[in-house]
Amino acid sequence: MYELNAHAPLLDGETVIEVFRADRATYIRDHLIMAALGAIGAMLALYYMGEVWWVGAPAAVAAIAVRGFYLASDDLHAPWDLTGQRLLGPQGRVAHLTDIKEIRSLGSAVQIITRGGDKHLIKYLADKAAVKARIAAHPKYRGQP
Repeated sequence: MYELNAHAPLLDGETVIEVFRADRATYIRDHLIMAALGAIGAMLALYYMGEVWWVGAPAAVAAIAVRGFYLASDDLHAPWDLTGQRLLGPQGRVAHLTDIKEIRSLGSAVQIITRGGDKHLIKYLADKAAVKARIAAHPKYRGQP
């Protein structure tokens, strides 16, 4: 069954150092930006197709509003736990700190890339730079900041 908040169990002696949570204001801001860009894109596409172009704006805004409302319960309740050895995410995602190759900023998110090629997003962060710096400053982290 789909369980968004299922975390991998902590190892013996492992404790959670910090929890990174999604920020509601950032979530809303990102959806407003997506709605604005979607409205512009839809209106341009309809205009160049010779259709009634103005309907693109309300359609795009409505689509992003429905998406934001529907996914808010999942996206806003998907914490990531930093432990002494690992980064634990929703749906059992695990990234060992020694296996992290790179940490990138992507919009309001931080992207974690492992040496094995796995990519994880810690989304809708109020202060992505602080999260990135906190993970990079961990003594077990061996990748690029």
